[in-house]
Amino acid sequence: MSADQDDHAAPMVPGSLQVGAQPVAPGLHLIATPIGAARDITLRALDLLAGADVLVAEDTRSLRHLMQMHGIAPGDRPVLAYHDHNGPRMRPRLLAALAEGKSVVYASEAGTPLVADPGFQLVRAAVADGHPVLAAPGPSAVLAALVVSGLPSDRFCFLGFPPAQGGARAKFLAEAATIPATLMIYESPHRIHRLLDELRDHVGGERSVALCRELTKRFEEVLRQPLGDLISTVAGRDLKGEIVLVIDRAGMAQVSDADMDAALRQAMAAQPLKAAVAEVAQALGLRRRDVYQAALRLKGEE
Repeated sequence: MSADQDDHAAPMVPGSLQVGAQPVAPGLHLIATPIGAARDITLRALDLLAGADVLVAEDTRSLRHLMQMHGIAPGDRPVLAYHDHNGPRMRPRLLAALAEGKSVVYASEAGTPLVADPGFQLVRAAVADGHPVLAAPGPSAVLAALVVSGLPSDRFCFLGFPPAQGGARAKFLAEAATIPATLMIYESPHRIHRLLDELRDHVGGERSVALCRELTKRFEEVLRQPLGDLISTVAGRDLKGEIVLVIDRAGMAQVSDADMDAALRQAMAAQPLKAAVAEVAQALGLRRRDVYQAALRLKGEE
């Protein structure tokens, strides 16, 4: 949960459950929590938080705060932490509760569980043991960014966070550049400038992108520009908060190898290789990386 909320908290209700709470059916229930504005929580999620036997969260402090804001008391129900570091130790306890016929609610830190979230192994284990697994849909940074980006939404690919290390990161971006869909990438504020520069080398500066920052929060910002222009726009800026980068799919133009080679030979005869590659990639609507590889091949044939 974000600290910059302006929603008014409802009064706490004493007791083990919210007054009037309905029992929740046995099984593992996945609830989406707000990515910013606390009022984005769904009524069904509140019902599940009020009536479940066991409450589980990636961060129990965030869950308790969310429940307090909406007037739901945990009472004497267990509120357990489940995250990457304690998953192997906690899963048997949660599976035992499911085996006893209890209702278990799992809430991610923000957004929809299992989307860049540690709940995957818990769901796998619950499914393997034959327990019901149900989802209460709600906030999602991925979908929020997609719908405000203005980029094609009929086919998109969520890629999560890029690897931090150089080799794995380069492979990740090279593979992403070949996917014929709108791309969705999470990135941390201290690596976003690096990511934008690296992406330009893989997809070209002309590709349309949307940088979505702090969605639903007080300082929400969406920048929609060609990648090269965006790099110039944010140069020197300290971009803070949660960031989703949305990247348009590659153009559908088909260029033969022979046409690309001919354009490269002409461009390379008049200017350095790097400038020739940039010129041809822009003129033909091709990925700069592909044009660069072709230029190296032509240079080696000389």
